[in-house]
Amino acid sequence: MELDGQPLSLDQIANIAHSDEQITLTNKAAQRINASRRVIDRILETETVVYGVNTGFGKLSDVHIPHEQLQRLQLNLVRSHSAGVGKPFSIPETRAMMLLRANVLALGFSGCRVKVVDLLIDMLNKGITPLVPEQGSVGASGDLAPLAHLALAMIGEGEFHGQEALEGKGLKPVQLHAKEGLALLNGTQAMAAVGALALHRADHLARIADTAGAMTLEALRGTPVAFDERIHSARPHKGQGESASHLRHLLRDSEIRRSHLVNDPRVQDAYSLRCMPQVHGAVRDAIEHVSNTIEIESASATDNPLVFDNEDVLSGGNFHGAPLALGFDYAAIALTDLASISERRIDRLVNPDLNEGLPPFLTTHAGMESGFMIPHVTAVALLNECKVLAHPASVDNVPTSGGKEDHVSMGMTAALKLRKIVDNLELVLAIELLAAAQGLDFREPLKPGEGVRKAYAKLRLISKPLTEDRPLYKDIELVGQAIRRGEFE
Repeated sequence: MELDGQPLSLDQIANIAHSDEQITLTNKAAQRINASRRVIDRILETETVVYGVNTGFGKLSDVHIPHEQLQRLQLNLVRSHSAGVGKPFSIPETRAMMLLRANVLALGFSGCRVKVVDLLIDMLNKGITPLVPEQGSVGASGDLAPLAHLALAMIGEGEFHGQEALEGKGLKPVQLHAKEGLALLNGTQAMAAVGALALHRADHLARIADTAGAMTLEALRGTPVAFDERIHSARPHKGQGESASHLRHLLRDSEIRRSHLVNDPRVQDAYSLRCMPQVHGAVRDAIEHVSNTIEIESASATDNPLVFDNEDVLSGGNFHGAPLALGFDYAAIALTDLASISERRIDRLVNPDLNEGLPPFLTTHAGMESGFMIPHVTAVALLNECKVLAHPASVDNVPTSGGKEDHVSMGMTAALKLRKIVDNLELVLAIELLAAAQGLDFREPLKPGEGVRKAYAKLRLISKPLTEDRPLYKDIELVGQAIRRGEFE
């Protein structure tokens, strides 16, 4: 990959996060970086007072720092801001953070030297990943604490995943010059990294929910009439139309459907079946919207002050995480709704009052055996946690930095909550797939639709039918892992 400050897709971010693909900085990006650094050097020569270059930070921005103490200022900045706590981000999340930070610096608005960006890229290329604690960012002047821990590793004072530090891979720590500590710390790349990888996983889930829902519909002998193209053309939301089309494909040539076309007293299915395109489609649209926000952010200058090619150095607020915080909260609400509708379908499969003649809890020995009773309980527990986590972090505000940073985004909290909701949703959908497949076993010898048959076959390679009670936790985990790999779409 060539980095030039270009927008990065979720696929590109995830690929670098999870692979050893090599990265290079383009010549044009290097030229921009050098040009912005020359502006900073001229400021230092003329001793013009500019925030972040030769002043203190935050509430202390009115304190002028003498020229001979500027390197010490940057060192103190990195050390003092390395106050994160909690478990470290995963290696992929930290790699995504490093990629995003390097790409933003490549825009040439930050006033750092090329060697700072080169070190980030070399660390990625050589598989050197700093230990960066998850907690400590309020997403105001960006992700100050997480990015400080990244910078701490770059100056040779931080910790790393594994025992390998910079020198072990032939790299030298960087000595930060004026403005460079601030260029590394000011930004939204930690929350963007966590949110991007969570959304990359979530992008599969609305389509997998179609598959799980179609399998449940077949097990409950439901009707695909509600997915008729004419209905969705009359309300042309993009995601809704895509979901309805996917459901029609999954249910095509269903023997189960043909078996109850005539003399079925039911007129309509429950909402959790009939309204799948409307709900699943709205989730698709939400994910697409937030993914676009991340793509814009990946190519946005988010530090402060910004250095422009006419030699203006302007203080602003591009580090504020509101666009991401609001987006992650939106995605969290949408994905929780997807978990909610899936749980309602699981209940219909196991509940003898609702499951259209299937055995109670999908076991032929109800009472002696519990079947899928407790997997449904597990789904309810996961859903409850999602509902709690879906409360938006972005509506909160606690002023920091002596009141200078008096409105913060809480974007990192939003990103971490989103990641956990995605974890939970993968498992809820795994439980629905397992229960729906069990329901299909009771409809044999009738075959479900073409797409459902394929998904059922994949699932049975992972989990055998439940012929008697057995621990199902491994089945749930294994199907959840397959969902994470993008199977069952």
